[in-house]
Amino acid sequence: MDQQLVARIDAFVEENRSAILEDLAALVAINSVETAPAPGAPFGPGPKAALEKTLEIAGRMGFATRNCENYIGWAELPGADAEKYLAAICHVDVVPAGNGWDADPFTMRVNGNWLLGRGVADDKGPMVALLYAMKFLQQEGAALRYPIRALVGDNEETGMRDVDYYLEHYPAPAFCFTPDAEFPVCNGEKGQYGGALVSPVCAGRVVDIEGGVANNAVPDRASALVKADFAALKEAPGITLEAEGELVRVRGWGKAGHAAMPEGTVNAIGLVVNYLAANGLCNEEERAYFAALQKLHASTAGEGLGIACADGPFGPLTIIGGRIFMREGRMVQTFDCRYPTVTSGEALEAAIRNAVCSGAVLESGRSNAPFYIEADSPAIRACIDTYNAVTGENAAPFTMGGGTYARHFPYAVSFGPEHADMKLPPFGGPMHGANEAAPLDKLLEAVKIYALALLELEKVDF
Repeated sequence: MDQQLVARIDAFVEENRSAILEDLAALVAINSVETAPAPGAPFGPGPKAALEKTLEIAGRMGFATRNCENYIGWAELPGADAEKYLAAICHVDVVPAGNGWDADPFTMRVNGNWLLGRGVADDKGPMVALLYAMKFLQQEGAALRYPIRALVGDNEETGMRDVDYYLEHYPAPAFCFTPDAEFPVCNGEKGQYGGALVSPVCAGRVVDIEGGVANNAVPDRASALVKADFAALKEAPGITLEAEGELVRVRGWGKAGHAAMPEGTVNAIGLVVNYLAANGLCNEEERAYFAALQKLHASTAGEGLGIACADGPFGPLTIIGGRIFMREGRMVQTFDCRYPTVTSGEALEAAIRNAVCSGAVLESGRSNAPFYIEADSPAIRACIDTYNAVTGENAAPFTMGGGTYARHFPYAVSFGPEHADMKLPPFGGPMHGANEAAPLDKLLEAVKIYALALLELEKVDF
């Protein structure tokens, strides 16, 4: 590795440290959760505002920018090849803030080496790191073989219709990486299957039930309003009870986390469902529905539903219940499943229908098959070799359960900037959780890794 080049990048990062923090704070300040479409805002005003702010930052850096009808946008460095280009894609939409924050989720805080705020890790922090990596290449006057395009998505968390729109209207890149996972390189993602378990109109003891903020996040709180005698109810772990007139509010308190990484989480919906069933706070139809939900919540490996499985490249299946709510007198429980190559969306649908029997109706949703790219392909080698050269590690590509933009492109991987061995501080939380945190030193290191990797990718024959 060219040590003089590395030294110039280190100096650049240090010179721009304050600007990086300022730009990230400006993005975090925008609540970019998807809402109802509005004129000129297909995913709502928040994602549009975040997209516009990102393109404003890129334009200030001197990049050519384009806003594609607020579905997606890009910033570009020119290259000699008129037919092929390289891309990296981040997203600036976020999941809802949820509960449990120690401060305003949309005001970025710095606590020692840690950045806190919704999006610092997923995915506004990586978006800023990518732009500054490109700014270094621009400042360096690098003669690029392929144009480099930083794609700015704003619908990753709730459907990825942004990248669908892009690929319908523009040619795909020769290679693309997304800084929306962990280092070193993720060359495969589990399949995704989602849907909902819906109750009949029960007209029983459950007046209302609610919990969760996103289908792809384990909820840390949920509650049910039921017809019950408050004095006759017993306490239970993770449950609190509140009298509301002649009704009782049963609240569950769990531990939030990402659907793709549910280890160590506690699903608050499962706590509430178990309590209602155990204490007879349901009529027969509700009891049958709760029995179906208990199979869902029994295990994040899918054992309760009879869908547990695993394979070599991807490991075990995971499944979580994300949201529960009332809809026209029916209870609706959404779920998010990430599955390996030994099963399929069709097989999962059949097994879940069989498991819930008549207790619930399965509303089947999306199903995306797993994808896998051989680890020794030239572009992946360029990424992994750069990472190892910078860090001194001997890391190898990996697969994961998380779903990123990578699966939408013909030739793409996810590439950092998280680290699997990262230990959160007591005051910090994970992606999709309260007090979302990201280490500043690793974010700055990612600027260097991305700048060097892009230069290496320029050498690959696509």
